[in-house]
Amino acid sequence: MSIPDGDHIPIEERSAAEVTHLQGIRIAPDVDAAHPAFDVTPARYIAAIFTERGAARAPFTDSLRALLASAQSVATTP
Repeated sequence: MSIPDGDHIPIEERSAAEVTHLQGIRIAPDVDAAHPAFDVTPARYIAAIFTERGAARAPFTDSLRALLASAQSVATTP
């Protein structure tokens, strides 16, 4: 909720050896390999985001804020 849009999500780049080696033995040609930990799916392809608090549906900014607020109120309830 702290970033304006998906273009600002930092993508973790993992070690190329995770996709070029198996148990320490190279199994791929000696080339540069990109290994992002995940990618960002455009919002137009997402029907819902399922969380432990429920499903968020478009508009996601509103529904995710509501889920976050419900989680925070549960966390502060004695």
